[in-house]
Order: sequence, then structure tokens, then C-alpha cells
Amino acid sequence: MSIKTYIKRGLQYILKGVPEVRANISVIAPKEMLKNRCALITGGTSGIGLEIAKAFTNAGASVVITGRNQDKIDKACITIGEKAQGIVWDCTDIKNIDTKFDEVLKLSGKIDILVNNAGVVGGEVKDCDEEKYDQILDTNLKATFFIAQKFGKYFKGNNIKGNILNIGSSSSLRPATSAYTISKWGICGFTKGLAKILAPYGITVNGLAPGPTATPMLMPGGIKEDIAFPNPLGRYILPEEIANMAVFLVAETGRAIIGDMIFMTGGSGVVTFDDVKYSF
Repeated sequence: MSIKTYIKRGLQYILKGVPEVRANISVIAPKEMLKNRCALITGGTSGIGLEIAKAFTNAGASVVITGRNQDKIDKACITIGEKAQGIVWDCTDIKNIDTKFDEVLKLSGKIDILVNNAGVVGGEVKDCDEEKYDQILDTNLKATFFIAQKFGKYFKGNNIKGNILNIGSSSSLRPATSAYTISKWGICGFTKGLAKILAPYGITVNGLAPGPTATPMLMPGGIKEDIAFPNPLGRYILPEEIANMAVFLVAETGRAIIGDMIFMTGGSGVVTFDDVKYSF
């Protein structure tokens, strides 16, 4: 470790009273757990979706990612590697789901994993207007509902023992004071219901609920080296950690887990609410 790093950490401790926090990420055994499988990941151009796509390909799968910007999709596919393809898909455009679904199948031939990841934040009750509320609910909840409906029918109709993984949030454990939180409460309930009705067909449905995560969504100015956060873990969750658990859940290792929402929060919302400010 360099002298400069020691000085930086010392100043961090003096000014904030806490040391600089880092994390070590373990990597799941590559090229085996998802061998010969193919996943559609909505919102896969950055953050958690991008890391899940990378983890899936490292575990042997091929992936199709969605986004609203072709340039971002192209850059993400280069980052992920040769097993990645992408399409422009506004998930809130419900009337065109059938068309986009057909495009996905033309690219991949077959999908047996769906990851409903696309989402937006915001919509605090103190200042949210109807347009913002609709944008958040349409993206986070309505789109998830109808895309899962489409893939559930596809899996069932083709006897595919597939997986649906919904990305929730620790917000579903908190008092619902925003459109975002309401949407994540909905995702939690929908995941349980979908799991119950699809399990008899060998289709496994679960959810992953991150706490505050070091992604561009929460750090629009760029991911910081210092990831300290006032939760019991003492830091932000890393998207790579979420991605590792996603691999576990959609592989055979997670087949006995049905209708669960796995909370990866560092304690946020599970044992404390004090890490988030509440105001009106």
C-alpha cells in the first residue's frame, strides 16, 4: 500500500471518524453453473444489470440485454464479451412486448432465464407529481408484470424449466414514502404470487433485494473508491455481490428456493432504518 493511500485513509478517519471502506469480491466458479443457458436481462447496460450479465457469461451463459440507447447497449456488450447481444427496448411500451419478444428470440434462439432488472428511483411523496409517479410505477412494476407474464407463458408453452428473477429492493422493508418504495413493495408481492402459480410447471421465480448499492443510479458522479455507508455492514453493497447471488439463484443450486426475496442489504431495512432520512 502506498504512502499516499495511508495518508488518504488517515485524513478520512480524522474528518469522518471512520476508516476508508473497501470490499473483496469472491468469484463464483466460472463457465459451469449456467452452461448452455441464455438470459434476457432488462436494463442491462449499467449498474446491477450489467454486472449480472457479466457474471452470467462468466458462468457459461449467453445473454441478451435491453436498454433505451443503442450506443450504450453496444458499449455494454463489448464490456460483457462475445456472448452478449442487445436490443433497444423501452420496457414501458407494453403494446410492443410481442414484437420485442420476437426480436429477442431471433437473436438468441431460446431464452430460459428472465431477469427483470430495469428500474428508476425517486418519487418522494412530498414533491412527486403524477407524471413522475406514472414513470416510476410503469417502469418498475407494470413492465415487470407484463414481461413476466409473456415469459411465463413462453416457458410453460414450451416446457422450459426456466427461471424468472425480479430485482427488488430493501425499500420493500421500509415505510412506503415514495413511488419507488411502493413499486418495490409490489415487486415483492408479485414475486411470491408468480412463484406460486408457475412452480407446478418447473418454472422457478425468486427476487433479489439489494440495499444501497454502489451504482451510477445512486452515484451519478461516478463510483467512488470510498464506499462507506452508515448501515451495519459499514459500506455500500457492490453490484458484483448482487450478481454472484443472481447466478446462484438461477442455477440448479437455487432450484429449491421458490418465491423468496433474498435481501442483500448490509442490514439496511433489515435491522435498521436509520441509514435513510425521512422527511415531508
